[in-house]
Amino acid sequence: MDRQSHSELVAAPVETCFDLLVDFERYPEVFGPVLEAELLGSDPVSNSWTVRFRLDMVIRTISYTLAYRGHRPTKLSWEMVEGDLTAVEGSYELKSLDDGRTEATCSQAVDTGFWIPGPIRRTIERSALADSVREMKRTAEAAA
Repeated sequence: MDRQSHSELVAAPVETCFDLLVDFERYPEVFGPVLEAELLGSDPVSNSWTVRFRLDMVIRTISYTLAYRGHRPTKLSWEMVEGDLTAVEGSYELKSLDDGRTEATCSQAVDTGFWIPGPIRRTIERSALADSVREMKRTAEAAA
């Protein structure tokens, strides 16, 4: 799996960014392709969550369940538990800057389980990842 990453400077505190990222039930209103997000379980002591998603991927609708682990307020990582894809893993790294902004970097690797020509796959993955970070940025800045 090829790992893609994208960074943005967010005019919001790191805590605001982290809180948005773990507000899974808001994902359909924040992140364009997410049609549904259902919190299946959470453990506040270990900062872990299990979430089932349904996404509109234009070509088809896919579903998968991700297991998340958080290190409040600077890191959130995930991996696929089950779903229509072969594998999904990724993370958000949030770095608090002196001026109250946050440097947010999302890295993700996806194995669709079916062949897509490399250049097309990388372009789609890069675009989707950048869009999701920008959507997070827009929502966090509005909340700040």
